[in-house]
Amino acid sequence: MIDSHCHLDQDPLYKNISEVIARSKKIGISKLLTICTTIKSFENVLKLINLDNIIYGTFGIHPHESEKDIINKTEIIKNTKKHEKIIAIGETGLDFFYNYSNYHNQISSFKTHIEASIESNLPLIVHSRNAENETYEILESYKKHNPKILMHCFTGTKKFSEKLLNLNAYFSASGIITFENSQTLQDTFKNIPNEKLLIETDSPFLAPTPMRGKKNEPSYIVHTLKKLSELKNIPEKKMINITTDNFNTLFLNNVS
Repeated sequence: MIDSHCHLDQDPLYKNISEVIARSKKIGISKLLTICTTIKSFENVLKLINLDNIIYGTFGIHPHESEKDIINKTEIIKNTKKHEKIIAIGETGLDFFYNYSNYHNQISSFKTHIEASIESNLPLIVHSRNAENETYEILESYKKHNPKILMHCFTGTKKFSEKLLNLNAYFSASGIITFENSQTLQDTFKNIPNEKLLIETDSPFLAPTPMRGKKNEPSYIVHTLKKLSELKNIPEKKMINITTDNFNTLFLNNVS
């Protein structure tokens, strides 16, 4: 299994990282992709990828931080070259649910990350919340450049997923698909092609059922995998192979 999106730099994961890694390996995780969200967090991402061979990292500025951490395309690409295990750009995108960063800063930052992704040929990890139309319109405007898109923790509508499939996007299922009130999202994932599916924890956030109320961690990904297998009517072992192969396909030039 591969956890395609976690935040190992955040507590309680970071202060208990040895135990977190051990539990991850015990349940069969072969790779952990720890996600950068700020310029400051990248310092710990670099430390983490040197800590264990299963840990890989990204560089990017979360939309919530786009007003504080303003960065240009050249700087993004420069940071991705600091280590061969930095294999993607993000997370970036748009989040209009909270008013943490203004609209124009988010739009500008998102476009800068997309352009860095295209120039460096690295996958782009996209966060989208309450911004389906804007997210799609911006991504679609770069369609001719064939960006490698991963919609992280996808919670969008079926219509949104269908439009994104036209951009050759991948979709990562989080613990949200295990929630009782997520029937609509479950139905959406049933219709996403198997070759476009990944899994993630987004830990330490969004612990899946039956671990809700606890701080999430990568080893809890087994619950998300189980639910996705049920939704797709596929044996768990086969779903592990599908999501692992999809991760390695998306990050083919960077994952050993």
